[in-house]
Amino acid sequence: MLPYEALEARARELLPQAVFDYFAGGSGDEATLADNTAAWARLRLRPRVLRDVSSVDTSTELLGTPLSSPVLVAPTAFHSLAHPEAELATARGTREARSLLVLSSRSSRRIEDVASAAGPWWFQVYVFRDRGLTRALVQRAAAAGARALVLTGDTPYVGRKRQNRGDSALPLPEEDFLANLEGLTRRELAEQAPDITFADISRLREDSGLPVLVKGVLRADDARECLHHGAAGLIVSNHGGRQLDGAVATADALPEVVEASEGRVPVLVDGGVRSGRDVLRALALGARAVLLGRPVLWGLALLGADGVRQVLEALREDTAHARALSGQSRLSAVGPDVLAPRR
Repeated sequence: MLPYEALEARARELLPQAVFDYFAGGSGDEATLADNTAAWARLRLRPRVLRDVSSVDTSTELLGTPLSSPVLVAPTAFHSLAHPEAELATARGTREARSLLVLSSRSSRRIEDVASAAGPWWFQVYVFRDRGLTRALVQRAAAAGARALVLTGDTPYVGRKRQNRGDSALPLPEEDFLANLEGLTRRELAEQAPDITFADISRLREDSGLPVLVKGVLRADDARECLHHGAAGLIVSNHGGRQLDGAVATADALPEVVEASEGRVPVLVDGGVRSGRDVLRALALGARAVLLGRPVLWGLALLGADGVRQVLEALREDTAHARALSGQSRLSAVGPDVLAPRR
């Protein structure tokens, strides 16, 4: 698979401008969008030498699910904009790479149809003003085989995107837009609950019978509150730079969230991960896994399911290579000593 910059450039050539802008853009002045990538690059590595790295094991497990690597697929909306097979292709490619898909509530295909094509998967949840709609969605996901819920906590309102020219500019059929939300209008779909609280974690767990991870955590105090209310995991995320512009980069927020978790639950991270070196940096800071958003969409746009598979496998191989060069053959051995002290 192409390096990230070339992959993105090819996707820009293939996709309609409005679609590329929708996927690639961030909010505000896109300061957070840029800093997500730059923050990983600011972390310098301290490789060990004379270590036997003839065999580097990338496998891991999350909430009891064995995976080929600590690289997962982040929830992103409306995959039919990138490829005609939409999330069905994403699910197949993820399954073939022996990874895990986090399916967006705003997928272009029905939960049940994607589940039939997927390997292990989690379901991403927005809490809508209509709590009954949210309850129905998570119960459908549980019935279809989701192994966990991922509550997005940083979107009481939708961020104002710099690049996005509005839904009317997107070539998205109405049935795709409302694939999992029959009977609603576009306006109603955007009305997420501004009164969401930590109590929604336990409500979702009770409604679905599934463990609930919380996505969008950037602070230690929020991390502790999430755990107090029963979160089964934390995802350090600023929504790919698409919500509050100027928010801290995820690489910078990760250490305090890991420390606050005290090893009680897995901590994951997304935002700006573009190479195996970035994955190594995230693991060194205490993350159990990373999630990929835009790289997966670009792979999907280029080659459908096979593009998704190639992106995930290429990053797995690049992670193994980075770990070998740093003298780390075992995933469990990767720790903060891999990183140089920050100046």
